[in-house]
Amino acid sequence: MMKALLTLSRSIDAVSTMVGKVAAWLVLAAVLVSAGNAIFRYTFDMSSNAWLELQWYLYGTVFLLAAAYTLERNEHVRIDFVSNLLSKRTRDWIDLLGHIFFLLPFTILIVWLAWPWFMHSFTSGEISHNAGGLILWPAKILVLLGFSLLTAQACSEIIKRIAVIRGDIDDPNAEDPEHVPPAVREMQTGYDKPGEDAVK
Repeated sequence: MMKALLTLSRSIDAVSTMVGKVAAWLVLAAVLVSAGNAIFRYTFDMSSNAWLELQWYLYGTVFLLAAAYTLERNEHVRIDFVSNLLSKRTRDWIDLLGHIFFLLPFTILIVWLAWPWFMHSFTSGEISHNAGGLILWPAKILVLLGFSLLTAQACSEIIKRIAVIRGDIDDPNAEDPEHVPPAVREMQTGYDKPGEDAVK
């Protein structure tokens, strides 16, 4: 059973990685659109709400579609200083329970709410209220897709964390000891406590 779940987890990770790397290139597209808007506005006194909204769409796409990849790479925001003071097993349990009771319910709720929100926009042909603005359903479907990917990645992280706690796999997020500051490493291991040199 765990072997099958880990295979599923690897497939989810692969999709998140592929989508995240593609989405990262949209940063360049957003920068080019932004630069183009600025050049035309200040050089030719021309502006377009459509291009401005396209810039917002691109930035939003990056954040929404790269969120799952960020989670897969363990690069999401956390209080590292506090986390590093805890034992490895405690951190594993915090990650597992956090994904199950906080992240997963939140992403499922957003997906559930985003579906009718997107469908209403799509069927009504909703358009931006700004003059010359873009249609809105592409932006709304990105919310649905982004949180669907994040939901799947949360499930993948839960599978991996359970497998790590059970000892079935090595921790894919384990830090290289060489990159952990010595002071933090001492607090984690309990070695080299003050006064040991005096005893020796």
